[in-house]
Amino acid sequence: MSRPRSLSGRARTVAARLADEYPGSATELCALQHDGPFQLLAATILSAQSTDERVNMVTPGLFAAFPTPAAMAAASPEVVEELIHSTGFFRAKTRSLLGMAQAVTDLGGQVPSDMEQLTQLPGVGRKTANVVRSVAFGLPGLPVDTHVGRIVRRLGLTAETDPVKVETEICAMLPPEEWGSFSLRLILHGRRVCLARRPRCEECLLVDLCPSAEVPIGPRTGPSGMAKSPSRPPRASKKDPGRGAKT
Repeated sequence: MSRPRSLSGRARTVAARLADEYPGSATELCALQHDGPFQLLAATILSAQSTDERVNMVTPGLFAAFPTPAAMAAASPEVVEELIHSTGFFRAKTRSLLGMAQAVTDLGGQVPSDMEQLTQLPGVGRKTANVVRSVAFGLPGLPVDTHVGRIVRRLGLTAETDPVKVETEICAMLPPEEWGSFSLRLILHGRRVCLARRPRCEECLLVDLCPSAEVPIGPRTGPSGMAKSPSRPPRASKKDPGRGAKT
């Protein structure tokens, strides 16, 4: 199978292979247990510097005690801190949760789907807003966390390190309806195969597309019958004219 020549082609091939490996919609792929946009928003705030498993242990008690934005907004900070203590940074997260709940209450109790409105809520940045948009509302949104950023750079799809710039460049390569699920598949792949310190390249279904792969892909034979060095796709550079247009 020939390799895609352009970055956009490589991104589409990566997306297709990951979709086969990790099937499902963004809602189905999301590991945070929730019932509706408000619970997902709260769970995503709690997930910062924590694990989905830990958050899923904490949120049932939190949502049982404070099932609505109004109830959470009126909660005692000390009670919330106790409930979420094990997720880490519990004081800052409590402030974010209570502030977010009050802001949502002021909006009539409904979490907004608009990016600008979401990012105006306390404790909600662009990554969290994209999670809520793509998972809870089925809207275009590509959350860029450490796994996503690491893998797209290893794949040579971007050279950017700023999450917003990474999001802009990757979104320009894929259809909007794929953004959310692509991000979640990258996260799953980053947790299972493309690990931060010791990537399991020998197990990776993207090894032939990855310029960072640490396993050989086999020699090629030239016209003379002499073995040639294996080739891999080039990395993206910030001056690469072949990159898809920014959005």
